[in-house]
Parts: sequence; structure tokens; C-alpha cells
Amino acid sequence: MQFRQQALSKLQSADDIDLPVRYARPQGWLALAVTLVAMAAAAVWAVTGTVGDTLGASGILTHGQGSYVLQSPVRGQVTAVLAKEGSTVRAGAPLVKVRNPGGGATFVRALAAGRLTTMSVSIGSVLNTGADVASVERVRGSRDPLTATLYVPADRAASVPAGATVDLDVQSAPSGTYGVLRGHVQAVGRTAQSRKQIGSFLGSAQLGEEFSKQGPPVAVAVRLDRSSATRSGYRWSSPKGPPFALGSMTLASGTIHLADRHPVDWLLP
Repeated sequence: MQFRQQALSKLQSADDIDLPVRYARPQGWLALAVTLVAMAAAAVWAVTGTVGDTLGASGILTHGQGSYVLQSPVRGQVTAVLAKEGSTVRAGAPLVKVRNPGGGATFVRALAAGRLTTMSVSIGSVLNTGADVASVERVRGSRDPLTATLYVPADRAASVPAGATVDLDVQSAPSGTYGVLRGHVQAVGRTAQSRKQIGSFLGSAQLGEEFSKQGPPVAVAVRLDRSSATRSGYRWSSPKGPPFALGSMTLASGTIHLADRHPVDWLLP
């Protein structure tokens, strides 16, 4: 009680009437000004600013025409392999010679012109009718440009616009050393693809399994940006990119840059 009475008597002292009133220190005014500027900047950004949205997907570099799996029409033993992986073959070219149980010889021939990507047999291999012999990628010519096919989850495909920029991390050219490969979305598939459809297009059942393990995806075709300043002939985030040409059937992971959106959606009455 003694302290309370002293405090009240001090407040009631007439000597305090003439003391100036201090509203705020200079440091307080500075803090207030900084706070108001920050709030104004945040309000402007909320109205006019945008936030970039991205979508990641796995994929592969190809020549865009798809592949096919060549199968043996007969049962027998392989006695000769007549083509090498990576070589270009014409339609009807013999790739493998098979001796059937009757002693006759049958040639397994390419169904369409293309590049031999995988030879599944060797001399001495025993084949059953319908066994896989080789995978052939359809190409029009040696100068066919590469494209990337990304397999996007079906529930996100509708958000991918044509023309969106894409950054590709190519397996054979690590991005930490050479940067990312640049491209743009050329087309978005209309329906999800099954494991079998993907395997048939790429000529590999294993890739069909890999790209559909999270469910049937939608294929997104990506056109690679060309450049005469790089060894690969394509544009990279680094000035030169890798010092070698890119090969078809190379795995890649892509980041699709979707349309920018405002950070705040305003609800108007």
C-alpha cells in the first residue's frame, strides 16, 4: 500500500504538468516506416506478382517415330547375326539367319527402315516362334532431329500447355557438368497410355513397365531447341553443353514450366 500511495501522489504532482510529452523515439519512427513499406510492397506483389509452377516427369530421347520389336517367325537356332546395334537398316533387310528343325534356313527381316537399337539374340541362341529378335527405331534419315517424350501423371496432364518451356536432365550428360537441355512442349497426348502401348512405341517392355509404374501416364512430346553453337546441335543452359552428340533412346527427366499464377486469388463480391 505504501508504494501505491507514493505512485499516486507522484502522478498528482503539479510539477509534472509542464513536462513535454514524448510520443515516440526516432528509432520507433524508422521501424514503423520500414514496416509500412514492406506491407505496401507485399500488397503490390500479391496483386501483380506471379508464382512459377512446375511439373516433373521422367522420359526418353527418341527420333519421334516410335520403334517396333522384330520377332522370329519360326522355331530354330540362330546361325548368323547380319546387323550390328546402332546400324541403319532398310525395309526387308535380313538381320538374323535361323536354322529350323527341318534343316532349312529362314531369314528374319526388318519390317520397316530404321536404326537397330537392340539385338536380343546371338549366334547359337535357340528361338521359339514369336520370340523377340531385335528392336528397330523408325527413322527417316540420319539427320532426323531428336525429340523428348515425357510421361506425365494422367491427373496433371491437363495443366500442361502447348509451348511451355521444358528443362531436361539427360542421363548421359549430367546437369551438374553440362547444364540442362532446353525444349518446349510440342503436343500433349489425349489419353493415358498402358504399359503395353508404351512398350510397343519404344520397342521395350522394360521401359513400358518403368514409365507406367505409377499408373497409366499421358505422353507429352517435347521439341528440343536447336543451336549451331553446341556440339550436340541443341541448346543447353551452359554455353557449350556436352562435347558429344546425343544418342537416341537416352533416358532423361524433365521439368515442365507451367503457366505462372497469382499468389493470391481475390474474391470479389
